[in-house]
Amino acid sequence: MCKKDFNVKVNKSEVVAAVLPMQEHWLPLSNLDLLLPPLEVGVMFCYLNPIIISEKINMNLELNSIVKILKTSLAETLVSYYAFSREIVENSAGEPELLCINGGVSPFFHACDLVNVPNITTITCPVTQLKCGGIIVGCTFDHRVADAYSANLFLVSWSELAQCKPLSQFPSFRRSSLFPRHPGYYDDSIDELYVPVSILPRMKSEILNPNDQVISRIYYVTGDKIEHLQSLANCHDKKGTKYSQRSKLESFSAFLWKTIACGINKETSGFNNFRFGIVVDGRTRLISNNVDVNNQDKSLKGYFGNVLSIPFGEKKVEELKEKSLHWVANVVHEFLDIAKTQEHFLGLIDWVEAHRYEPSIAKIYAMNGDGPAVVVSSGQHFPTKKINFKWDQPAFWSYHFPWAGKAGYVMPMPSPKGNGDWIVYMHLVKWQMELIEASPSHVFEPVTANYLNLI
Repeated sequence: MCKKDFNVKVNKSEVVAAVLPMQEHWLPLSNLDLLLPPLEVGVMFCYLNPIIISEKINMNLELNSIVKILKTSLAETLVSYYAFSREIVENSAGEPELLCINGGVSPFFHACDLVNVPNITTITCPVTQLKCGGIIVGCTFDHRVADAYSANLFLVSWSELAQCKPLSQFPSFRRSSLFPRHPGYYDDSIDELYVPVSILPRMKSEILNPNDQVISRIYYVTGDKIEHLQSLANCHDKKGTKYSQRSKLESFSAFLWKTIACGINKETSGFNNFRFGIVVDGRTRLISNNVDVNNQDKSLKGYFGNVLSIPFGEKKVEELKEKSLHWVANVVHEFLDIAKTQEHFLGLIDWVEAHRYEPSIAKIYAMNGDGPAVVVSSGQHFPTKKINFKWDQPAFWSYHFPWAGKAGYVMPMPSPKGNGDWIVYMHLVKWQMELIEASPSHVFEPVTANYLNLI
């Protein structure tokens, strides 16, 4: 993917605050929020020319009215999602907290005259008009405040209010759902997944090899190839009967892990081991613990914040090369099982409490120099069809995870075609990306306008 120059004319930059006044107050981060480093995550949606679409559905939309709809509905959305109208400041213990002062979303850009977009994941303007009349709506958020599930709640609410609909789900900021237990308890397995930053070895400064540059690209994988990978990952007896069933995400992850490993030359790279992790959302694991005696609403369904764990496996590169995809998928399944229980997340909350007050981090991101690391986060529940601001659903979308380290990040999402294909966002080291593109299986294909039926 070559780099091209493009011109952007910023028409206006302003702050959009909640439409109703807000009393200043503090909102503490949960123990699980404290596991996230300062990191801005981006998301963007590409829409076909809304003016043409509005004519087909008997609406009269011009660019200024489009921007007005987005601004007005955003100001309404921030009333419920006041955590995004805040500043992150340190409390007396030196930990980050949210100071909710209705500071608004800043800056809110309206830009135009974007000639071409070589890397659409780098766009930071919330509203950008393309030469063709298309619109890109994008935003960034601090990962310490919200995970992808929370961001999806916000985006759906924003689009619902843009359509003058009532909110289908209100956010919950009730931190008591994630309070530590007294006395606390956690299994030793948590120590294998998370680590206090203070005990990490100091990283040596080194000259960055151009091949170690981390880049972002977007691919698609067809539904039939995903099903084929799943069939290879499953195990059958001689009669063809399945006796181990691996999910599509497990099968995809096993293939990605093995594909990168197969391209590593131990002699030239010096790599012995390869870490691979998958992000697990703990809401469904904890939700049964958060139903009151009257069987009222399960608070974690709308919980706004981070409820994540990142279990991972570490294997020898040569072992990943030699073993079958079924064997690798079994390894993925085994390390995922660690984080699929309520006790795991309750233990993780207690682990953070036991290590306060110092920052901690997922161990897979704290690379030991002995080999690469990649994390997969499933975006299969990305509510793309619901992100409709009055001018139809987006023609394309993607998250952007600009992690500063060498650990890779991959997010598969449903294709806008709705045919079972996956859109796969990858943020990997350059040499890993080259291995994937050179793979003879040709599972990953670059996303083009032709694939999206836009030309």
